[in-house]
Amino acid sequence: MSIGSVLDLLRPDFPDITISKIRFLEAEGLIRPERTPSGYRRFSVADTERLRFVLTAQRDQYLPLKVIKEQLEAIDKGAATLGVREARARASAVQLGVVPGEVSPEELRFDHEIRLTRADLLAQADIDEPFLNDLIRANLIVPGAAGYFDADAVTLARTARAMAEFGLEARHLRAFKLAADREAALVAQIAAPIAKSRDAGARARAEETVRELAALSLTLHTCLVKASVRNSLGN
Repeated sequence: MSIGSVLDLLRPDFPDITISKIRFLEAEGLIRPERTPSGYRRFSVADTERLRFVLTAQRDQYLPLKVIKEQLEAIDKGAATLGVREARARASAVQLGVVPGEVSPEELRFDHEIRLTRADLLAQADIDEPFLNDLIRANLIVPGAAGYFDADAVTLARTARAMAEFGLEARHLRAFKLAADREAALVAQIAAPIAKSRDAGARARAEETVRELAALSLTLHTCLVKASVRNSLGN
């Protein structure tokens, strides 16, 4: 699981849990998630239950981290157990996706590049050349250096086509693009100091931070739009 998925699993029982808290407990040596070659954290079910053990001990027993760490060391030596079998059963019963309305950072991971030609994009989005040209001129769709498009371009073109049925032209959609650019710039500004760090894995942490913040930004944006629409309808 990603750190975001772990957060979603723990939050119902520990509403105050944050990604920063999980990273702090990792830095203190209480959890040891695996790292991918790119430096991303990957948590197992056992890692999640280890976190649950730590958080429960802090909340219910007010134990200091030093004592909790000693208990975990005893568990590692086989003197105690975290109930991993029960944990697996519980985890299998829980959907690892985010709750409705939330955006997962995993949706912002671009591990596999999809290269679509202009003809591919026109066919898959069911749009014509003039409409695509309008989207490109409005900077809503930007082809890559080699002239190819990605899968998101198809989704964007389809969405723009659907909005065009309500009378919205590509030039009207520029407002959405400008708002997205401002949000992305804010996220990049927050992550920049992390990327500039000299320690190993700084770039991977910065990229992970960007994904997490962007996902939160999208969730916030969705909630705000829904609230505004609801208010405009008088509900």
